[in-house]
Amino acid sequence: MNDHKRQYGQEIKGHLLTGISWMIPLIVAAGICIALGQVIGGPDVGKQDGSVAWMLNQIGGWGMGLIVPLIGAAIAYSIADRPGFAPGLIVGFICGQIGTGFIGGILGGFLVGYTVLLLRRAIKLPQSMQGLMPIMVLPLLSTIIAGLLMMTFIGQPIVWLQKALIHLLESMQGGSKFVLGAVLGAMATFDFGGPINKTMSLFADGMLVDGIYGPEAVKFVGSIIPPFGITLSYLLTRHKYTKAEKEALKAAFPMGICMITEGVIPIAARDLLRVVASCVVASALAGGLIMTWGVEAPVPHGGMFVVPLFTKPWLFCLALGIGTLVCGVMLSVIKKPVTQQDEEFDDVEAPGVRDEEIKFTLE
Repeated sequence: MNDHKRQYGQEIKGHLLTGISWMIPLIVAAGICIALGQVIGGPDVGKQDGSVAWMLNQIGGWGMGLIVPLIGAAIAYSIADRPGFAPGLIVGFICGQIGTGFIGGILGGFLVGYTVLLLRRAIKLPQSMQGLMPIMVLPLLSTIIAGLLMMTFIGQPIVWLQKALIHLLESMQGGSKFVLGAVLGAMATFDFGGPINKTMSLFADGMLVDGIYGPEAVKFVGSIIPPFGITLSYLLTRHKYTKAEKEALKAAFPMGICMITEGVIPIAARDLLRVVASCVVASALAGGLIMTWGVEAPVPHGGMFVVPLFTKPWLFCLALGIGTLVCGVMLSVIKKPVTQQDEEFDDVEAPGVRDEEIKFTLE
């Protein structure tokens, strides 16, 4: 029984890592386009319609919008082969539209994949109609079933959670500045650009409109600490990172300078609890310090390039440095050394994938 559970857990992790491996090139390409746009055009690149910098920023932003649909499609494809890809893509897009984010895309991919497998076993067509199964019957039915489930029973609770968090944050405004900053910092980091991060971002942007700039500074530090802290951990304990993680850091760190957190998702997915715990503790501490010290950010985006525009920019850098140090040291202490099996993830090919594609899976 235990062996069966272990095998099932390995299959789940293998499908998840397959989806992540498909996602890496998209994150890198889109993230670097955004970074180039911000370097060339500055923090107001979004207002420079028609310029090269604006176009690069738009290309990267649109590319980032494909992350959730792609990971949903890739996971579904890993589970159910070609019949799962199109419905996985559609359900992943639905997740983006209803606001479930990265977590919703993952759940949608698994939902589609296993729905296709169940339909394949349950539906029996005459031999003359078997050709319709992979191109019409399975994609259509799984899209309808998984799409409706995501828009009702599965997706809505995630959306409701975001709304509840917004009300909670609004009720905390009159409370302790450190506690509020710590909660906001933890939320900004927790799911690396997912729905909880978006909820915090929405709250901070709303406060910015009302002339309250502290939460924006917390958003900045919570988005930058994960790539900076994980990079520091790598420098301290290189033997605890796989070759694929080292390659991912080459893109994650410069993306972090531009306040793009998604570059660390491939690393976090391999060791979710330890990475999330380290980043959340560090960002909570830094967020609390920023609110206590009265650091404010008058702009919603721009990464490290707009820090000189902050009130008390040196204190922001100090909070960022403390958070980075805490994250890097904590992760280095609790992260397990890399095993041979971990390295073999890069060399094992998942079903239905060509040799030249990058894959992560389990034996």
